[in-house]
Amino acid sequence: MRLHQQRIIVTGGGSGLGLAVVERCVEEGANVLIVDRVEERLNEAQARLGDGVKGFVGDVCSMSSMQSAVEAAEEAFGGLDCVIGNAGIWDYSRRLDDTDPSQIEGAFDELFRINVLGYITLAKASIPALVRSRGSMVFTVSNAGFDAGGGGVLYTASKHAVVGLIKQLAHELAPAVRVNGVAPGPINTQLSGPEAMNMADRHIDELNLPENVGPGLAIGRVPETREYTGAFVHLASHQDSSPTTGSVLKVDCGIGIRGMTRAALGQKLIDKYS
Repeated sequence: MRLHQQRIIVTGGGSGLGLAVVERCVEEGANVLIVDRVEERLNEAQARLGDGVKGFVGDVCSMSSMQSAVEAAEEAFGGLDCVIGNAGIWDYSRRLDDTDPSQIEGAFDELFRINVLGYITLAKASIPALVRSRGSMVFTVSNAGFDAGGGGVLYTASKHAVVGLIKQLAHELAPAVRVNGVAPGPINTQLSGPEAMNMADRHIDELNLPENVGPGLAIGRVPETREYTGAFVHLASHQDSSPTTGSVLKVDCGIGIRGMTRAALGQKLIDKYS
């Protein structure tokens, strides 16, 4: 097993991609502390996945909460080998021109607080433990961290920031701790949006990505959530990725090579404002 006896924290691990990553890590032999805001999700995961999984109700935007999560992992497992930052929200590809001006400041604060600050607090809290174990950090990016069209301005900017965060942390923590990321393509999960945009109750699976997006992808389909988890296992594994730091593994369904397949999105603005 590639993660035999490794001790891992996964944030946003109670549902969607995070839960799939937890399940795969357990299969690969790891002990996992799941951080999530919803206690019911944690209880269900613990009951189903067994004693190697512990739940922690926490807020990734809170420094003290992440410090407590690290302490809980060390107490439960005797140490910490990897943290996987995954908690995030999406802006449903809301274009800037279509965004209510009164929502921009609040939505910016909310998206960057969860998508960027939530990774920084996890990183800061885990540095001492990971230095002791010569461990690693892995952060969920997105195809939007590299290419346009995976989100709106706010989400895309937040994921570009995460790419920079990974590179800077890898630089600061080398050679003691490796820092990498995974950039998935479309995922048909219950990812929600910012409250400031009245999207907190929306979920990405409402968009029926397999039918509406899948045929346009280079691989011809939207993968099952589980299919993305191997990239996280690879980067968390000491034996598989020990030379790798400061990198982002793209598992984006070929979005980066799709080419010129769409008309200019700004064409409607000419009609609107001219």
